[in-house]
Order: sequence, then structure tokens, then C-alpha cells
Amino acid sequence: MWADGQDLLHAATIFAAGFLAGAINVVVGAGTLVSFPILVLLGYPPLSATVANTIGIVPGSVSGVIVYRHELRAHLPLVRTLLPASAGGAVVGAVTLLHLSAEVFTTVLPWLIGVGTLLVIAGPTIRRMIVRPTTDGDEAPSSVFPRRGTRLASVAGAFLLGVYGGYFSAAQGILLIALLGVTTTLLMQELNALKNLTVAVVNVIAATVFVCVSPNQIEWPVVALVAAGSTAGGWVGGRFARRLPAGVFRAFVVIVGVATVVALLVRR
Repeated sequence: MWADGQDLLHAATIFAAGFLAGAINVVVGAGTLVSFPILVLLGYPPLSATVANTIGIVPGSVSGVIVYRHELRAHLPLVRTLLPASAGGAVVGAVTLLHLSAEVFTTVLPWLIGVGTLLVIAGPTIRRMIVRPTTDGDEAPSSVFPRRGTRLASVAGAFLLGVYGGYFSAAQGILLIALLGVTTTLLMQELNALKNLTVAVVNVIAATVFVCVSPNQIEWPVVALVAAGSTAGGWVGGRFARRLPAGVFRAFVVIVGVATVVALLVRR
């Protein structure tokens, strides 16, 4: 499959791409924007690179879920509310990828990430504006959802981001953190825990669709290397992310978001 004399370097590069993707995905959720371009630069067609990357980063996503299992147990009702919407969206997105061009999503991707990054910055202010009037409201101030409308917005957003994640997966974590940072009262580490679980489920479902519907598109040696790298990266990234204070975590999200938008615009 790979040229003689370049096998080791080629394999090491793919492994490194998986490691970076796994670590970044757990911390903030933009790892695909590292691993996907690397696979394309190595000569893999975009569709094959997307499929291999989506399947390969599944173990790294699962590693992040395991690291954050305690935070997730504390919010099981919220998980049960949002996860079905994300899962349904993932099926739609994965099937769409196999039947439509990726041009539309790659065109709007910088704008989506840019808006998501702005929401991460403005999230605490917007959330205070939403929570303040709820003293006479329908829900207790301690509710994860400050108002009923925010519950509906969270579910609808989870479905749409599931579609997006199943289709391309890049930076869905940033967008989910931005959405739930505005529509819920979760703290940053809790947001990251829920993001890791949601992204893992979306990736698992998308990978299953790819394997069942279009196995001829899968480069299994590439999948294996990305999977090995993402597993190690997800474990390292998860342990690192849990030590970040909320302010530092938010700043890291913003830096990755801005860098991602700039990189995408330059590539265009």
C-alpha cells in the first residue's frame, strides 16, 4: 500500500495525526482539523480520509469518556435528554456524507467554528442574562436548563450538531461547548464531559454506518494507525484537560477555534 522505504515514516505520521486528534478532541474537540488534512496531504482521497479518520478516532473519544465518567454520572438526566438527538443526527449526517458532496460543509465550516468561538467567549454573559429573569419562572434556578426554551434549543442543537458530526466531525466539540455553555448552567469541565460523550457516540454511529454501507471506502491500515494514536492521545488529553481551570479552559477553546478558522481560510 505504501511506497518502499517510506513505510515507517508514513505510518509514524499517521499515528502522530491520530495522537494529536485524540488529545485535541478530548480537550476541546477540533482534532479532526489536524488529522484530516494530514491524511489528505499523504495522498488519501478526501472521502477515504474522512471515513478512516472518523472510524480511527473512536477509541480516542471513548478514552475521553472514561476519564470524565464521574462528571457524566452526575448529569445522567441531561445525558438521556441530549444523547438520542445527537445519535439520530449522526445517522443522518453519515448517510448524507456517502451520498452528497462535502463542498457545502467545507464552505460554511469556518463560519460555524467562528460563531462557536464567539459563543464560547460570550457564553457566560449570555447565560447570566438568561438565568436572571427566572426567579418567577417555570423551573427552579438550580435546573440545568434555566428556561424551557433553552431545553428545546439544546435538543435541537444537539441533533443538528449530530448531523454535522456524522457528516464531517471537525470541531463539533467546540460548537457543542458553545451551545450548551449558553443554554445550560453547566460548568466548563461538565460541558467538556458531556461533549466527550456526545462526540464519542456520534463517531461510533457514523463509523458503524460507514462499515455497513460503504466498506470499500475504508482504508483499514490507516484506520488502525489512527485508532492507536487517538487512544493514546485521548488518554493523555483527558488527564490534562481535567486539571484546567475554567478560565484557562475557555481561553484554550478560543485559541483553538480562532486558529482553526484562520487555517481553514488560508487553505481556501
